Amino acid sequence: MDWIVAVVQGVLALLTLCGVAYGLIALWSARDFERASRGEVAGAGEAPGVSILKPVRGVDARMYAGLVSHCVQEYSGEFELVFGVSSLEDAAVREVARLRVEFPGVSIRLVECTERLGASGKMSNLVQMLPEARFEHVIVNDSDIRVSPKYLERVMAGFGGMGEKQIPGGNDSKKGNGKDEGDGENYGGGEVGLVTVPYVGRAEGGLWSKLEALGISTDFMPGVLVARKLEGGIRFGLGSTLATTKTALAAIGGFEAMVDQLADDYELGARLSAAGYRVELVREVVETSVPAYTLRGFCEHQLRWARSTRDSRRWGYVGLGVTYVLPWSMAAMVASGFALWSFSLFSMALLVRVSVALTAGVGILRDGQVLRDIVWLPLRDCFGLFFWVWSYAGDEIVWRGERFRLRRGVLEKQ
Repeated sequence: MDWIVAVVQGVLALLTLCGVAYGLIALWSARDFERASRGEVAGAGEAPGVSILKPVRGVDARMYAGLVSHCVQEYSGEFELVFGVSSLEDAAVREVARLRVEFPGVSIRLVECTERLGASGKMSNLVQMLPEARFEHVIVNDSDIRVSPKYLERVMAGFGGMGEKQIPGGNDSKKGNGKDEGDGENYGGGEVGLVTVPYVGRAEGGLWSKLEALGISTDFMPGVLVARKLEGGIRFGLGSTLATTKTALAAIGGFEAMVDQLADDYELGARLSAAGYRVELVREVVETSVPAYTLRGFCEHQLRWARSTRDSRRWGYVGLGVTYVLPWSMAAMVASGFALWSFSLFSMALLVRVSVALTAGVGILRDGQVLRDIVWLPLRDCFGLFFWVWSYAGDEIVWRGERFRLRRGVLEKQ
């Protein structure tokens, strides 16, 4: 039996060391993104018109504050807000009417999307909203997203200025050659087809809300930065902002091609990348609201995210398990009978994990909640590992009260 214990200890130690290595890569990736962000320059020329498409359903926490933030943009070009609802009886209609009264100088329109074109109500609405958009450039984001007054300016710069990068202390890279000469990395050639941005979750109260917000800033977003570094750029979008063009959408079959997809943000970026377009991650952090969940609601939401990621990035998701360095190191302590070497391993794991949380969550995302809630980091990572394992136990998800079966990213109504 001693050899079984030794094997278990060795496996747990190895998993911990792999998690530490991942943490070091995350720190390297965050540094790279920080350096590239300092070199971003605004695009030259006239600011293009933008249609902001917002499918809405019901009234979420802080929703109105988020809508207001889109109306007070310091943007030199024209922009409009196009809202889509499945029924004019939806409570969100009143919020849109209120917004029109408060901001009469902003073009605000409401589209009733009477057809259900697929399993995803959001994508179904977008299909019906897009023909109503006046401008070539469109931005899709959720109803509760709150943005800064410079949001449109910085996002739209991603279509032009982000193609040119100024490397501090070096020469500017040539626009359109797909490489940063400052570090030799390949960020994908071709025209920019999608601009997306990082986000933080604003916890509305309660432990489960805090755990989810903490996971976004210290787990999810570092993973995005690692993918950007190791893959030479990102090839997916984040639902916090999906800025694209009608021309690019037409090249991949439009929103119609994604009406049954759960991870529509990922799919949009992946399909545009496959079509030869470039995806840019711009450092303009936006905020989403994380509701005060019950335990059941928290589990349903986390499991939906986990199974969505599992089906979107199947091989990368397999490796996600080793990133939960704190649970593995704590398990190693227990398996070793709290031997001295296991405490050293745990100390190293804790140092790296906290460094990643502070670097990404506070340094890049400027999320002060990380400092407040960092004591919950071990619990958050234990839940993360638990949901990673659970995600392989089935294909059922719950989305806005509806139950679906997930088949390689495609939603099937239960």
